[in-house]
Amino acid sequence: MQVERIGNNVDEIAASTNVVGIFQDEPLSESAAVIDGANDGLITRLIAAEDFTGKPFELVPLWSAAGGAAEQVWLAGLGPRKSYDAETAYRVAASVARQLSTKPRGRVMFGLGEDLSAEMATAVICGALVGCEGQDLYRAKRKHTAFNTLLVDTDDAVIRRAQCLGESVNLARRLVDRSPRDLYPQSFVEAAEAAAKEHGLELEVWDESRLASERMGAMLGVAEGSARPPRLVKLSHNGGGKDAPTIALVGKGVTFDSGGLSLKPTDSMIAMKCDMAGAATVLAAMTAIARLGVKANVVGLMGMVENMVAGNCLKLGDVLTARNGKTIEVRNTDAEGRLVLADVLSLAVDLEVDRIVDLATLTGACMVALGTDTAGVMTNNAAWCDEVMAAAGRCGEAAWQLPMFPAFGEQIKSEVADIKNTGNGRWGGAITAAKFLEEFVAEVPWVHIDIAGPSFLDKSTAWSDGGASGAFVRTLVEVVESHVA
Repeated sequence: MQVERIGNNVDEIAASTNVVGIFQDEPLSESAAVIDGANDGLITRLIAAEDFTGKPFELVPLWSAAGGAAEQVWLAGLGPRKSYDAETAYRVAASVARQLSTKPRGRVMFGLGEDLSAEMATAVICGALVGCEGQDLYRAKRKHTAFNTLLVDTDDAVIRRAQCLGESVNLARRLVDRSPRDLYPQSFVEAAEAAAKEHGLELEVWDESRLASERMGAMLGVAEGSARPPRLVKLSHNGGGKDAPTIALVGKGVTFDSGGLSLKPTDSMIAMKCDMAGAATVLAAMTAIARLGVKANVVGLMGMVENMVAGNCLKLGDVLTARNGKTIEVRNTDAEGRLVLADVLSLAVDLEVDRIVDLATLTGACMVALGTDTAGVMTNNAAWCDEVMAAAGRCGEAAWQLPMFPAFGEQIKSEVADIKNTGNGRWGGAITAAKFLEEFVAEVPWVHIDIAGPSFLDKSTAWSDGGASGAFVRTLVEVVESHVA
């Protein structure tokens, strides 16, 4: 989909469809007033009759709008102005695009607010790009068709950046939505190879023999029960110069999680193709960072495995030795993502990076604590966490910091090894998982983002088809850009 800049004069825009945003409980904007006047006060009458209120996600078509070049005008509710933030702008734009994209359209103008800041305009453009793409990978007839051209009123530089971000979010979504029959460690490598070649990223792939020689014992233990061998993917963007600091983005890449011998019930296993969303998010963010030419040194590390059941799979009571030499007692084979991350985080430390952010669909406990729309954030460095949280806020991606009190670390002490891979019972599971990861980051400033909730939608919403959301791709790019600004 092309994205082009427009001016403010709605009645002169050559578009087949104009979308005009209307705030709740306030006078019409200049653009809406032009359309209202050209149609004998139709919008005013709709509002007076409460057939349109301006609430978020409300969408009403005016099929025979007079005035202007548009064949059709849609009124989109933006909600109260005081609540119109980046999150709302993204979701409103996505919800409009999702509805309009159910049939082919030519030039579509999105006027979702006037004089928008760069952050808000970026949210609108990204939302529109995401809303036009559904979970259609395996359908004979797709439900959504991208517009030929999206018209927005913002600077060309904002358009270029926002289009790159939106396309990267959709890349993450497509990877996560692929069937586990099609997306497994080696095929993920192939996707990374294609991205690296297209966008100028350096790529290194470790097979199982290299993983063994690099002492990645925890990751290899998880992979033992699968016929699909594990892979480690390393992508590098060297935009900051030889002596500039390096940020590591680390992603959990369990391409399917059966739970292993701690087998998941059917209902809990259905969506487990999404357990590689952390890796997909890192890959997508790295492509955006390269495309934008961000002047930073960034390494993306993705540990790719399947967690399956076989005669040689990981057993409860097994003791694994991680890359940093720590021994791990396996108390639950369904707590496998942290085992993979243990080795990959240790590798990041050995690469002497200056900052780490990891993303993982790590725990159901995080969803119990925060629901399905909010990511849990945990850290060993308050200042670095503040940067990451601020970036998420600017992007409108919901995140909430959870405490990392030392008492939670006591729960992962083992009687037979250095640590164990679960805490003591159900309580605080998202935090005890993070305390486990903390054992593998040494003193490097590190932020862990548990995206188990927001990364995958069990059912469709106003703004997205069910399936992968691409959550936190934009945040990762914002983190890197803002850290070097």
